[in-house]
Amino acid sequence: MKHPASGQAIYFEGALMSTWTLDDLARLIDHTNLHADATEADMVKLCDEAKRHHFKMVAINQVQSRFCAAQLEGTDIDTGAAIAFPLGQTSIAAKVFETRDALANGANEIDYVVNVTEVKQGNWGYVASEMRQIVDVCNEAGVPSKVIFENCYLTRDEKIRLCEIAREVRPTFVKTSTGFGTGGATVEDVALMHEHVGDEVLVKAAGGIRDADTFLDMVRAGARRIGTSAGVAIIEELAARMEQAGVDAIEL
Repeated sequence: MKHPASGQAIYFEGALMSTWTLDDLARLIDHTNLHADATEADMVKLCDEAKRHHFKMVAINQVQSRFCAAQLEGTDIDTGAAIAFPLGQTSIAAKVFETRDALANGANEIDYVVNVTEVKQGNWGYVASEMRQIVDVCNEAGVPSKVIFENCYLTRDEKIRLCEIAREVRPTFVKTSTGFGTGGATVEDVALMHEHVGDEVLVKAAGGIRDADTFLDMVRAGARRIGTSAGVAIIEELAARMEQAGVDAIEL
């Protein structure tokens, strides 16, 4: 069956399916290097790989925003700055300042870490205010915002309450993990978050996604961005599978 327009939902054998070309799948990937010892050469490599495979974004520490934005100038690949990364343990004012500074230096996507201490204390007013202030800055700049929950530290009820707040505040994405906690993305968490943010907010899976099967499982569960440092290996594996099967798109 010839696939329709990229990412278009179709009915296939009685079920609602969606077809994805290799480029569609590549455009789900936030190509990531958030290591403290990453050099300028590492950033050049990251950006070159993102251009070669047409990934959606490079995910980098905020201080790398200007450098990576320059590397990606003239492309449709975004520069994604991580804010209060990886602990989230700074004040709202500090996070807002860091967000504005990243944007001023060329970032055009923002991923920030919630204050997990305030979540654990049930201080939902604080959590909502933090989210609203950072999302407002991003909305003013016309850039996507992503809220990192760090699910490995949270109970099911805490994850659901964060999703409910996000459904009200409307960041672009909620995100499972930093990749620097005690655990990363799970299919169960992606499905839970997708269920509780509804159609208003998208879900990004990140942390421990290192192979094609895990990547596809996250997409099937509802993730519409994948943060991974293994994007090259994943997309090359998917390309090999599609070539072997003689198809130019897959259905998920």
